[in-house]
Amino acid sequence: MIKKSAITFPLVFELLIWLFYVCIYKYSYYLDQSRLPPIPHNDLPYLEICLYSICTTLYLIPYYKWAVPRLLYVKKYTWVFLLSLVYFIFLTTLNNMAVSWVFAQFTAGMPSHRFFATGYVGFFMDWNMILTDAIAFLCVAFSRFSYTNEVQRHKVETDHLHLQLNLLKTQLQPHFLFNTLNSLYGMSLTGSKETPRFILLLSQMMQYILYDCDQEEVDLKEELVFLEGYFELEQKKFPHANIVMKVPEAIPELKIPPLLFLPLVENSFKHGKHKLENDAKVFAELSFKDDQLIFRIENEMLPANPLQLKNKRGGIGLSNIKKRLELYYPNSNQLSLTEEDHIFVAELIIKP
Repeated sequence: MIKKSAITFPLVFELLIWLFYVCIYKYSYYLDQSRLPPIPHNDLPYLEICLYSICTTLYLIPYYKWAVPRLLYVKKYTWVFLLSLVYFIFLTTLNNMAVSWVFAQFTAGMPSHRFFATGYVGFFMDWNMILTDAIAFLCVAFSRFSYTNEVQRHKVETDHLHLQLNLLKTQLQPHFLFNTLNSLYGMSLTGSKETPRFILLLSQMMQYILYDCDQEEVDLKEELVFLEGYFELEQKKFPHANIVMKVPEAIPELKIPPLLFLPLVENSFKHGKHKLENDAKVFAELSFKDDQLIFRIENEMLPANPLQLKNKRGGIGLSNIKKRLELYYPNSNQLSLTEEDHIFVAELIIKP
């Protein structure tokens, strides 16, 4: 899971506004309006005026941090407009008068005392400062609102994604168990001495599904071990068939969604000709090319039977894999299902 960073765009934007607008622009603006004599070889004279520009802006913090974002969230746009009028027309004057009076008390005998004592702002409304304050801090308020809105939307989408994935895995697990138990039942009818070993193999595979797959991603190596066990079960059920899974010797350290390939394998086992005829094949291969993972499986198809009713209970697996690919690999997956010369081929290409 991605950790939420404490440094966000609204925070950085807010700090830049305070640094460049409040501490530099407003400071230089008030310094120019004060008409104080320049101090030679001093690029930052009268720093008390910089402090004054900061203190006269502090009253805007509740406005842009809480009031405006909350009103925007409940879509009270008229209240945002009225609150802005109250803040920037009435409260600005009262705030500047109060701050000027406080600074005048502490700057007695200093050159800047006259600037504070005469009440530069007083009842005079400096529209330049009012407009620039409104623009600057409304931008900060809107950025905070937009960011919070986006975070909440992303959280809802993520929670919905996790819910869908859990539903898909819950649907897939009994589907796999149903098919595998059918295979073991067929083995038990023949009195195979290896039935206990394959029951143990099934137990290990179910442990993988129920516990190891209870996470968003698993190691590719573990997934392949699971599939190899499934191929072994199918080969044992149909000993005269040619059921092979080919994997490269070197498997990269890669994470994939659990049980991603299982629906394709189950589909081939369910509809493969090996169920009726000897020497029929099911062949699967995993390979890597150009930073892409390629899983290909093919099976000889069962002959069409027009008298056979369509099994409406099937089709769960392929529907699941399509949904999961959309959720895990949007715009970076390709699933093709083709039929040629009575051979069904499923090929999945993903870019991890």
